[in-house]
Amino acid sequence: MATITVTDETFEQDVLNADKPVVLDFWAQWCGPCKMIGPVLEEISGERDDVIIAKMDIDANPETPTKFGVRSIPTLLIFKGGESVATTMGAKPKAQLSQWIDSAL
Repeated sequence: MATITVTDETFEQDVLNADKPVVLDFWAQWCGPCKMIGPVLEEISGERDDVIIAKMDIDANPETPTKFGVRSIPTLLIFKGGESVATTMGAKPKAQLSQWIDSAL
């Protein structure tokens, strides 16, 4: 499954009301570590169907990151049943990200 792009307008529908847990990546075009983590998340997304991988550009969508206290990027949050259940920050290797996702689910 491919990653999805989420906006402030679609956040409730795509993330809070999703039928699976959602890993939401807060990123920006100018962020080096965000560009490093992007392909890793694409890979994870292609390998797993138990979770939705979503991305939100913080420059284009300022409301949602502010609501969740995102102060540095990349920040990843896992949402389950409409609630934020886990957070991690910074670029991490694939194995570490997969382990983090598993521990939150």
